[in-house]
Amino acid sequence: MTDNKYYTVTLSKIPANLTELQAMPEGALKEPQYTAALTVAALSVYPKDKDACFEMLTYLSGPRGLSVMDKQFIADRFRDKDYVPRSYFVGATPDNNYEPSEPLTIKFFENPYARDNIDEGYLTLQVQSGGADSPRQIRLRTKPSTGEWFLWEQFILSDIRPPKAADPWA
Repeated sequence: MTDNKYYTVTLSKIPANLTELQAMPEGALKEPQYTAALTVAALSVYPKDKDACFEMLTYLSGPRGLSVMDKQFIADRFRDKDYVPRSYFVGATPDNNYEPSEPLTIKFFENPYARDNIDEGYLTLQVQSGGADSPRQIRLRTKPSTGEWFLWEQFILSDIRPPKAADPWA
């Protein structure tokens, strides 16, 4: 078994729209961890502007795009849980209502199975939520002709512990 490979991405800000996302250094999508971090950032925008979120996710999904089913899944996951994407930023925990530390940092890692389908262009990165016991996955796919990495699927909107402010038992 090989050692896990780790990535740390620090974003200058959470982009408010596609233009801001594309202008960021990570917006070129040349490294898989950049696409994964921008996925978290784009999902963080959903509570304020779902159209901007979907526009960014469509870009991050590349040639595959974002289906109506993808949009419905995201909408269903956000019902009363706008804090889930923020929980992936370093320092965001239930105790501080998932307010991330500055600078905005996300840590990813590859487990021993992350590259099982790399020959077909797929890589799976793990990311830890401050409100979950086990890491969640973001699966990416490369486009060899451009060297870009695109979002293939994400499993980061699963339920987590509620923020203290929303926990009636806290």
